[in-house]
Amino acid sequence: MPTITVTQRSGQAQDIVIPAGVSLMEGLRDAGVEETFALCGGYCACATCHVYIAVDWAPKLPAPSEDEEDALEGCGHRTRQSRLSCQVVFVEALDGLQVRIAQED
Repeated sequence: MPTITVTQRSGQAQDIVIPAGVSLMEGLRDAGVEETFALCGGYCACATCHVYIAVDWAPKLPAPSEDEEDALEGCGHRTRQSRLSCQVVFVEALDGLQVRIAQED
């Protein structure tokens, strides 16, 4: 199964296994990463699942939708690597992906 490295706000990094076909948010939640609140349940409405995708990986993801861009606009800690983890569907080609949990707004 594909593995990603997630760095939490504390700086602690851990490798987690995420099955292909689920959103990054679901994979993080199922692995017990509690810093991605995902209050809206993955409907691209709250931005509480905001993560930063490592620079080398960002171009390998599909572009964010207009809805995702709109949700990210309200994030005070948005960067060029910002994504909503609920909008990134995990696929085998993302094996080794590196993400960092965004600061809480």
